[in-house]
Amino acid sequence: MSQLLTSMSLTEFLTQANLESSPAWELIEGRVVQKPMPTLFHSRLQRNLVNSIVNSINERMDEFEAIQELRCIIPPYSPVPDIVVIARERLSDEDGPFQGAPDWLIEIRSPDQGTLDLQTKIIHCLSNGTKLAWLIDFNHEQVWVWQGDSLPIICSGDDVLPDCNFGLELTVNGVVAMAQTKR
Repeated sequence: MSQLLTSMSLTEFLTQANLESSPAWELIEGRVVQKPMPTLFHSRLQRNLVNSIVNSINERMDEFEAIQELRCIIPPYSPVPDIVVIARERLSDEDGPFQGAPDWLIEIRSPDQGTLDLQTKIIHCLSNGTKLAWLIDFNHEQVWVWQGDSLPIICSGDDVLPDCNFGLELTVNGVVAMAQTKR
C-alpha cells in the first residue's frame, strides 16, 4: 500500500497483505491512511494510560478489557484507536479485528496528525455505539471529551476526565504527566 490511496472499499482494504504492519493502516472515509510512528511521549502515555485504566477496573476485569492498537471494523471504516476499552462479553475468542465500535476509545494526537481527521474517526465510532471518547492533545495540554451524542467538551488543567464510572479520577494534568513518566 502507498502512504495514501484515494479510495478503497472495506472489503478490499481488509484483504491487503500488509494490513497489520506497524504503524497501522486505517480505512477512514474510503481513504487508506497509515498512522504516524508514535513518539516517545506518545508511547509512554499510551502504556501508562492503559496500565492506569487496567488498575482502576481491576475489580471489574471480568467485565471490561483495555487494549492498545486494536483494529475495529465499523463499516465502512476500519480504525485502529490508540486505546480501546470494551466489555468482555463483546469480545470474541477468535483472533482478528474487533467487530463493532469500542465502548470507550482514546486517541492521542501526534504532532503531525490533524485534529479534524481524528474527530472524524471518533464521531463515526460514537454514531455506532461508542459511549465515551477522549482525544488527547499533549502539545496543548487538553483532552477533548465526547459522551454519547453530546458535543465535545475541552478539558484542561485540573479538570477531572469522565471514565465510564471506573473510578479512574484522572485530571488532564495527570494525563500530561503520564507522558513524562518512565514507569
